[in-house]
Amino acid sequence: MIASFNGFHIDSIKLEDSKSINVLMVSNADRFKRYFPGTLAQNLTEELSEAFAKTKVAQFQNKEEYLFTIKEETSGHIIGLVYIKELDWVKKQGELAYCMDVDYGGKGIVCKSVKALSDHAFESLGLETLQIIVHKDNIPSVKVASNNNFKWIETLSNEFTPTGERPLDMELYELYK
Repeated sequence: MIASFNGFHIDSIKLEDSKSINVLMVSNADRFKRYFPGTLAQNLTEELSEAFAKTKVAQFQNKEEYLFTIKEETSGHIIGLVYIKELDWVKKQGELAYCMDVDYGGKGIVCKSVKALSDHAFESLGLETLQIIVHKDNIPSVKVASNNNFKWIETLSNEFTPTGERPLDMELYELYK
């Protein structure tokens, strides 16, 4: 376990998490379809979620990408996911991306998770720069970045293209060890 707070804990993805990830993604499909279309598409059925979990566990073990789950301690249900992805081991850099069940938003859970995983990335993984890339209209995610001392760096033109939409400019925030 990476961290525990307010009845929640953060841990690395496990094979047995697949069913709970499926429930999280399907029950929040409308919320996740714009900024997490790939993760959503890979978790639309329990069978897809099993394959997703296997892939993510292997990527974790191979230090290619790290996926962490945020779980309720009492029920064990997954209420959010946090990735450390786009790893560049030469630059010692990675990007944080996160999604949360709509019923748990606005409670500071993602902020605390990003803080814990930033500390983990610097202390245990050896990263020196973390990035968060967010659309300016995604105010909760902008607040997560600023509340964790990530500094705005620049606007990335046409950085992300949601399914069926035009490319969007995104804001780059960084945090240094």
